[in-house]
Amino acid sequence: MDSVPRQVYELLLARLGPQDWWPGESPFEIMVGAVLVQNTSWQNVVRAIDNLSAAGVLDPHAVRALPIAELEELIRPAGYYRIKAKRVRNLVEYLVDRYDGSLLAMGKIDASQLREELLAVHGVGPETADAILLYALQKPVMVVDAYTHRIWSRHGWIDYDSDYHRLQELIAEGLPDETPILNEMHALLVHVGRHWCKSVPKCDQCPLAELLPPGGIVEAI
Repeated sequence: MDSVPRQVYELLLARLGPQDWWPGESPFEIMVGAVLVQNTSWQNVVRAIDNLSAAGVLDPHAVRALPIAELEELIRPAGYYRIKAKRVRNLVEYLVDRYDGSLLAMGKIDASQLREELLAVHGVGPETADAILLYALQKPVMVVDAYTHRIWSRHGWIDYDSDYHRLQELIAEGLPDETPILNEMHALLVHVGRHWCKSVPKCDQCPLAELLPPGGIVEAI
């Protein structure tokens, strides 16, 4: 396979090594983290998760029973805590009502059906839904994010106005439909986005520099 996604995957894996990501002690913790990480750093999410764990409520039924004000306070380190508390509660209510709080039962359902169900939960968008499917439920779904979009558009592989689903489709088509590979690909791209492909890029140090077009990065028009 010599597709662009495969080239990127093999190059980054050789130079950066396995990322062992997404961090989380349990599938439910990963699911909650996928909501909390919206618009904040992972370090802040860890603090919020630690609060939930210390309070003994890192469980679907416990979170559902928790007064919303207490949930807000526990996840405060993740920022936007009032909005995120509602989103976490919505997600937990879906999990408890539909699957009695069991991610094992949830994981037995087809990924396409689960994606529709997750997107119907208020506050869960495509990236969050796909992160839950891939990392918490081990479904072979490619997660793309702002880092991925920036990397692909700067290399000229997509237009800057390409949407989430178009980018997801392009990358997934070039990789095996296997959970470990899609997991690793997303984690590697996050690493590149955090360290080199920032708002002010560090192309001379980036492991993907050799794949840039001759004139350098493609700028947005």
